[in-house]
Amino acid sequence: MDRVRVVSSNLYSVGYDPLSSILEIKFTSGAVYRYFRVGVAVYEGLMSARSKGSYFAHIIRYAYRYVRVA
Repeated sequence: MDRVRVVSSNLYSVGYDPLSSILEIKFTSGAVYRYFRVGVAVYEGLMSARSKGSYFAHIIRYAYRYVRVA
């Protein structure tokens, strides 16, 4: 999945596949996680958030099933 670099102290890059509703995040630590059944509105909210790390922590982190992929 292609990811785009974001300005954040915690998130390095973010990718989204609207067909499968998978959100993929690479963190500044280098770890990559995939979050499942994430709606496009949540992805758009993340990408437009002033603080992407805060948005992730409050809206995404514990709300979606995820796996670490790298």
